[in-house]
Amino acid sequence: MLIRRALLDGIVRGEITLQFRRQRRPTVKAGGTLKTAVGVLAIDAVDRVTMTSITEADARRAGSPDRKSLLAELKNREGAVYRVALRYAGEDPRIALRNNTRITPEERAAIEVKLERFDHFSRQGAWTARALRTIARNPAVRAPDLAAELGYETKWFKANVRKLKALGLTESLKVGYRLSPRGRAFLDA
Repeated sequence: MLIRRALLDGIVRGEITLQFRRQRRPTVKAGGTLKTAVGVLAIDAVDRVTMTSITEADARRAGSPDRKSLLAELKNREGAVYRVALRYAGEDPRIALRNNTRITPEERAAIEVKLERFDHFSRQGAWTARALRTIARNPAVRAPDLAAELGYETKWFKANVRKLKALGLTESLKVGYRLSPRGRAFLDA
């Protein structure tokens, strides 16, 4: 579920507590969380609704100026209408993780086990060390260019770099990636 930055800021301030989406099926579920550019959002409820049931108050709670504007936006999309109740739950824990350069021997071993598992179960073969070294040499380079250099499809590469990001080893930039301080410490050790 992609949310524009202005709306994310409103969610952090507590001004926006709803989002409406037209989708074939919901991409989030009640009780789950969503990592975003501003931190983690808690998903409190996901309900299928009709467009006629959306009120002026709902539209304002979703960050729209009025019901008419929200309905016009939804009208141009396909799928069922879902109302998602959400709230700001806190900072993204990956930020603290990626900035932690003190990697204990136990943490290092755990990271190595996960990387070996990624490599073992990948149809592409061993890719993690190559990807980390390539990102280290090419910060802020577009993902399609990195993928091409490594011989991977862009979609596959981006999905797998997210695995490295979850371990705190990389971070996404506006364009491309870079090694995080933790990733640099891991490679240098």
